[in-house]
Amino acid sequence: MKKFLRLFTFLVLLLPMMAKAQILEPVQWTVETEKLNKNEYNIVFKAEIEDHWHLYSQYTPFGGPMPLYFEFTDTLGIERIGGVVEPKAIIKYSDIFEIDEHFFENEAVFTQKVKLVDDAATVAGVITGQACKESCVQLTYDFEVQLGEPAVVKDATEESSAGGESLWALIIEAIIWGFAALMTPCVFPMVPMTVSFFLHGDENKAVGRFKAIMYYVFIVALYTLPIAAIILITWIFGGDSVTADIFNWISTSWVTNILFFIVFMVFAASFFGAFEIQLPSSWVNKSDSKQSSSKGLGGVFFMALTLVLVSFACTGPIVGTVLIKSTSGEFWTPIITMMVFAMAFGLPFALCALFPSLLQNMPQSGGWLNSVKVVLGFVEIALGFKFLSVADQTYHWGLLDREVYLAIWIVCFTLLGLYLLGKIKFAHDSDVQHLSVFRLILCIVVFTFVVYMIPGMWGAPLKALSGYLPPQQTMDFDLKRINQENADKVINYVDAKMSNLSVQAEQLDKKVSAAVLCEEPKYADIFHLPHGLKGYYDYEQALACAKAQNKPIYIDFTGHGCVNCREMEANVWSDPRVLEMLRNDYVIVALYVDDKTKLPKEEWIIGSDGKEKKSIGRVNADFQISKFNTNAQPYYCLMGHNGELLVDPRAYDLDRDAFVDFLKKGVENFNNGVSIRNIYE
Repeated sequence: MKKFLRLFTFLVLLLPMMAKAQILEPVQWTVETEKLNKNEYNIVFKAEIEDHWHLYSQYTPFGGPMPLYFEFTDTLGIERIGGVVEPKAIIKYSDIFEIDEHFFENEAVFTQKVKLVDDAATVAGVITGQACKESCVQLTYDFEVQLGEPAVVKDATEESSAGGESLWALIIEAIIWGFAALMTPCVFPMVPMTVSFFLHGDENKAVGRFKAIMYYVFIVALYTLPIAAIILITWIFGGDSVTADIFNWISTSWVTNILFFIVFMVFAASFFGAFEIQLPSSWVNKSDSKQSSSKGLGGVFFMALTLVLVSFACTGPIVGTVLIKSTSGEFWTPIITMMVFAMAFGLPFALCALFPSLLQNMPQSGGWLNSVKVVLGFVEIALGFKFLSVADQTYHWGLLDREVYLAIWIVCFTLLGLYLLGKIKFAHDSDVQHLSVFRLILCIVVFTFVVYMIPGMWGAPLKALSGYLPPQQTMDFDLKRINQENADKVINYVDAKMSNLSVQAEQLDKKVSAAVLCEEPKYADIFHLPHGLKGYYDYEQALACAKAQNKPIYIDFTGHGCVNCREMEANVWSDPRVLEMLRNDYVIVALYVDDKTKLPKEEWIIGSDGKEKKSIGRVNADFQISKFNTNAQPYYCLMGHNGELLVDPRAYDLDRDAFVDFLKKGVENFNNGVSIRNIYE
């Protein structure tokens, strides 16, 4: 027994040493800075490679080992000049991978040139890659250097990575997003609900103000506390795709969208005077009997909960982007950022809750308050259909095509205009003896809006409403698309007639390339591209066509319920310069991340989170998260044929000139064989 105990003790002591012996570190990194002039520096990354080990290059082709990748996570105060420059690599054909491997031996020095735009700056990031001998090791090295003062080289793993300056930048950004979220179609309709609910508040001003303050507290708490719990879980267990799935489900599920639609219709009916939305009488009586400011908060909490749930349909991508940061080791930064976002987001609603309590003492003669409720009721009906439209687009029910949606809005706002003129009257309305100047102005605005919408029934883009309307391609009768299709038929006819004339056919091929696809796109019966563009909805199919036509790939990560996607299509894609390049210079693939169409079993995949993905949307969402580390849409990527990114991807930005430059740079880099990284790393 003693011998056994001794042997057991020896093995216990030996285990840590054995475990340590299995940790291979074939590459040792050092990072230094080199001052070139007053404002320009070189950041020098030196890799010491053990004998017989290979460190693979940034430009290792697709299908082989993992390429080296330099990710700069904190560049506040500097501008990068070009990419990371590497030395000449050894190129050797691999019989295993059947490609030319690009790698380094013994030592390699990499250089990133930067320009200092502040007096001093901290540059942080991570180097990832692969080194191989008989076996392969995945490399991760965090770095942080100081510029503008004597260079101090630090390993970012040795101290906290959340600098005060970057945290304040995130806080400011969160405040801006919080206020901007008020104008989204999911959130703005909640303003009249808030006004209406608190319009019938307590006679006691102090109690009314207390409830308004608690409404604000509930909003912040309902946003922050669940998010903090989710961040804690993901921080412990990892798995950013878990959180992405949660927000994807909230914003696109037919259950949540139909529920929100019903809630809006119920509120609209209440505004029209069909009934009053009240708490159960037992709750009200109990609250009245207690006469305590701490009671009667059930309705206030319900209003806050409704706001938070409804708003997730539009704020989910913003929240998801914040949460992604937690998977890279950050903990408090996302929580603080989320709380600041919630405080900014809830502030306008808190003011709306406080203001109606002051309105109660104002004269109510003339039924003006009821008129306000009726007007808000019409607005609720119009905006409530946005949720039904999201469910319809996601599940392909075909209920709300663009012209049907527009017809509802045209009728709704026409009735609103007639109501303002006094031609329509509800049960609780007072007689309109004369038309006030204010009502006349509202009538002009409403009927002008109706006239603006009417051309949309025949395909007018209606760019001001692009975020609220179903996509253009859902229209059955679109004059612009019909004209484009007719033009394509003419071009194809001419091409067929001139096929025996090689010179003419070659010239014509450049003109009609946009009208010619390599094969019939998969899922073309459920997806469509805007503006008559032709493309694919499956990445592998688009990749094969891009190789056949020797063009780069334009990836559009989009969604049926993505408001900003529709705005980009209506305001940026519609630019003639953009359309020309998309038609002639790229193979387009639109990847819908929220589509619920179930794939055949043989096309199911195991995602990056280890879970099975069975629908088009889940497969595309996993592809975006695993390869590009983001779950926000829209997201545009320009790629070559081997998985290489040609330029940095772009997100939502209505700057047309910048988007044109983005497309031009992609074509230029493709033709010159230049890329910034490979997604298959």
